This record gives sequence, structure tokens and C-alpha cells, in this order.
Amino acid sequence: MITSHDRSGYFGASDVDRIVGNWKTKTWMDWYLEKLGIARPRIETQAMNAGTHWEHRILDAIDPLIEKDKQIIIEELRLRVNYDGTTEDTDHEVKTFAWKKGFKMPKKYIRQVQVQMFAGGYRKAELHAYGLIDEEYDNYFLPVNKQRLLDFPIEYDEGWIHTVFLPKLRRLAECLKTGKIPEEVLNEIG
Repeated sequence: MITSHDRSGYFGASDVDRIVGNWKTKTWMDWYLEKLGIARPRIETQAMNAGTHWEHRILDAIDPLIEKDKQIIIEELRLRVNYDGTTEDTDHEVKTFAWKKGFKMPKKYIRQVQVQMFAGGYRKAELHAYGLIDEEYDNYFLPVNKQRLLDFPIEYDEGWIHTVFLPKLRRLAECLKTGKIPEEVLNEIG
């Protein structure tokens, strides 16, 4: 588990929805100001904390040989990707969810894993979704129950990476390197 909360100066795989989404919203501007180092919002919830604390234990339950917390930086793209776990040829992403509510795969998780595969040169990924029960939100020492572990293979989408993601990331990286807000955003704000 990578513990630095500083998200400035780089884009991460979990930023993918902001990178490819609508740049002309207040939410996007707040996010970009964080990337510029001007704003430092820190949202922390019980669910986020539980997910962070369960991550290594879930990976160990899958395979204790999975390497944890690798980071790759692609400087020219201002892309910093933190991996939950990796093996020689596979990216392993862990997500937790409330078991009683069930799990539906959000598009943003698939996109995040696409970016992770791109950055690390992986062409295989597994998203591991673990359903937390109420007591696991406060007690991180209970055993991992493999009956509540759902595994989803994610196929690499090279077309999406090259036609949708990379053009927008390159534009934002240019702006971030110079400390500027993209003109297309400023023109909209007026």
C-alpha cells in the first residue's frame, strides 16, 4: 500500500475518468488544481481505509508471490502508476465493496486497469473484488474469505489507449509541465 497522499505533479491510473472526461466542470477544475499543487483536498472514508488495509491481505490470499506496491513513472506523460500487485505478466488490481450490496463493475475500474496495463507493458490483468462484511470495515485482522472474492479478467484495449486516452493525456501533460490550465478549459470559463 503506497501511503503518500500527494497527487500533485503527475496523473495516475485512477485519474483516467478525469483525463478522458468533461474538462469543463468545477469538479474537473478542482482536480486539475490538485495536480498543479494549488489545492490539496483529502477525502478519507471508512470504506477507503478498509480497502487500503485489506489490499495486501487479499493479494496474499490469491498468491503470496504477487509483488506488491510497484510504481512506474513515465515522465514525458507525467504518468505515475501505482500497482496493487503484479506478477511477471499480469497486473492485479484489488477493489473492495460492501458484500451486502453486491458488485457491479464500474467502467472507471476497467479504464484504470487499461492505463495500468499500458504503463507497465502488461497485456493481462485481473481485477479482484472482495466483498467486505460489516465487521471487516473496522477489523483488518479477520481472515480473507475466498467465498467473497470475485475475479474478473480484463483484456487490453490498445485502440482505446491510443485513440482516446493518450491524446488527452499528452495534452494535459504539456499543460502540467508548464503549470498552465488548458486553453480549451480557459476559453470555456471565459
